[in-house]
Amino acid sequence: MIKKWQIGVFVIFVSWGAMAQQTPLYNQYMLNPYLINPAVAGSDGYTTFNITARNQWLGFKNAPTTQALTVQSRLLKRSFIIKSSTPRKRILKPSRNGRVGLGGMIFNDMNGQMQRTGISATYAYHIRIRESQLSFGLNGIVYQVKLHEDELTFYNPNEPLLGTGLRRVLVVPDANFGVYWLNYNYFAGLSVYQLFESYLKLGNSAWKDYHMMRHYYLYGGYRFYINQEFEIEPSVLVKTSEQLIVQVDVNCKLYFNKLFWAGVSYRSASSLAVMLGLKADRYYFGYSFDYGLNSLARHTYGSHEFSISMKLGDSARRYRWLERY
Repeated sequence: MIKKWQIGVFVIFVSWGAMAQQTPLYNQYMLNPYLINPAVAGSDGYTTFNITARNQWLGFKNAPTTQALTVQSRLLKRSFIIKSSTPRKRILKPSRNGRVGLGGMIFNDMNGQMQRTGISATYAYHIRIRESQLSFGLNGIVYQVKLHEDELTFYNPNEPLLGTGLRRVLVVPDANFGVYWLNYNYFAGLSVYQLFESYLKLGNSAWKDYHMMRHYYLYGGYRFYINQEFEIEPSVLVKTSEQLIVQVDVNCKLYFNKLFWAGVSYRSASSLAVMLGLKADRYYFGYSFDYGLNSLARHTYGSHEFSISMKLGDSARRYRWLERY
């Protein structure tokens, strides 16, 4: 029998993964929506670098931790086109209407004795529709799943799990797809993760039915302009898997002079989060603290998440209607 105090989170991961959420949990998708939708890559015209780190259930042994490094950009055409105002007057004007966005991610997700490390690449295509933009994104991903068996302790040397041909390392391919609608005042997106539903063949028999299920993210929000200084942005994220176990995030952020923001987020039957952030030149800093609303909260110091972004490129000059920050 495996010691519960040593692999508690590992058991949570297996039972939770078999029934519901298998993908990493983030709060900072509000600062970097590319974390949950590949169609976001290059949508705002910036070249953006982002680092996100999350410590779940601080104080709990082998609690989940996640780190992600993302980069995304827009390919802008620099060719010249000929425009005519009259049949005799023809002038050259630069064309910068790039439609292609690219992105990439390196991530590490540790959950008890289970570790998932991977890399992904994204191709996105953006179509301007009047004062809005419709984007499509396809993401290819390869990750390694590693079971830290040396950290497991067994009371019974004949533990049945050891006789299943347990594999410590797996390499798994997968893909994600997303659609994203962006306007100066509102946004909405739908994405599907783990399209291949790859199997994790960790053992010969005991683990044969464990596989990665498709996950769906529906995300949207609207920004209300109160005055020249204050803006408020409510948003909602609905997450579900193939088994239709739904989790809902209800968020609200308040912006001051487009330089500072604060917000709250309620995750259904799970946690309440407080968020703070600021902008300094081209850098964006975000922090969130989750307080659990279930029995687990009595044994932890909450969850902490940090995000740092750097945005390069004069997006306001290139795409005035897309300036979001």
